[in-house]
Amino acid sequence: MSVLEMKVPSPGESITEVEIATWLVKDGDYVEKDQPIAEVDSDKATLELPAEQSGVITLKAEEGEVVQVGQVVCLIDLDAQKPAASTASEAKVTPPVAEKTSAEKQEAVKKEEPAQSASYATGSPSPAAKKVLDEKGIDSAQVKGSGRDGRITKEDAVKAQPSFGATAAANGSRAMSTTKLSMLRRKLASRLVSVKNETAMLTTFNEVDMSEIFRIRKQYKEEFSAKHGIGLGFMSFFTKAVTRALQMYPDVNASIDGDFKVNYEFCDISVAVSGPKGLMVPVLRNAETMSFRGVEASIKQLADKVREGDISVDEMTGGTFTITNGGVFGSMLSTPIINPPQSAILGMHNIIQRPVAVDGQVVIRPMMYVALSYDHRIIDGRESVGFLVAVKEAIDNPVEFLMAGDERKALEL
Repeated sequence: MSVLEMKVPSPGESITEVEIATWLVKDGDYVEKDQPIAEVDSDKATLELPAEQSGVITLKAEEGEVVQVGQVVCLIDLDAQKPAASTASEAKVTPPVAEKTSAEKQEAVKKEEPAQSASYATGSPSPAAKKVLDEKGIDSAQVKGSGRDGRITKEDAVKAQPSFGATAAANGSRAMSTTKLSMLRRKLASRLVSVKNETAMLTTFNEVDMSEIFRIRKQYKEEFSAKHGIGLGFMSFFTKAVTRALQMYPDVNASIDGDFKVNYEFCDISVAVSGPKGLMVPVLRNAETMSFRGVEASIKQLADKVREGDISVDEMTGGTFTITNGGVFGSMLSTPIINPPQSAILGMHNIIQRPVAVDGQVVIRPMMYVALSYDHRIIDGRESVGFLVAVKEAIDNPVEFLMAGDERKALEL
């Protein structure tokens, strides 16, 4: 018998173990080559494990089990024949039912006769009592009546007190469930706690006026979409503003390695994207060289991969700075947590029409709060505040600071 041992492939550099999240087949199933047979979680992503050959599968690991890269997780019998589809169906025989005799029918009728019903007043409140209970918001089922046949009197209703605990227990669900966190979520939790414990994290805030970006998008979005096949969103403006500010304040684009500070001459921007498996951060490589079209196309491609579960580990590692947008969920203000080993992260929030003072006049503008969380060990207040002010001036006036005064040329129209 020819048997193939399927081993866990390496999902990426530095990953030594994975967790069997879900088996997509059962023990003894016939599988086709390249058919997804399992979902495995690493500490960076969830990946599908395809069958290497066709045959009958024997599982060698349980769901939730942590296995080492290179470990055998299943066997495939290559000599097994694919089972033919069964077309025959078993006929269901219904045994004949014997006809009941007249005596049996009479006996059955007697058994089906309902028992004598209780008085209509049994356990029910009197009209006066019902009015009192309704005013108190008390269910009559929670009150014991002292009247005839257990009828609830007005006096019973007056004395009755709400039993919130009993009502909740009687009417509300008390169900609980326990689910093991995925390896990705456990790793994320561990990293977030370590960031809070091991960095001197501080957050500074500012606000940006989105009026000019709204105007540009309204004016050019249809032409931009028709020519490039993608939408003109907010992320390209913020990515361009961030890469400009990082070049002005290089310490924000740095990390700590033991006793050394590592500065990067490139801007690899991690963009937080929400997917079925949770929040993931694919990376835009050398974002400082990208055009508006390039940023929008790259973000769309990476976001689609995250939502379809096709994102690779390499596409989520190596960022030097992160942008996260809590505004898509309605967040007005937050303090984002640094994505290690990076030293800073920019948080975007929802856009609200607010009154602001412009040239001595109160006007209504679309405003957004922005937050920069940073590691105070290598980034001082001057750099952090200066960085956020640079982002603000670029968003407030994108034509001057991001488009070199030519909107159409910057958008490649």
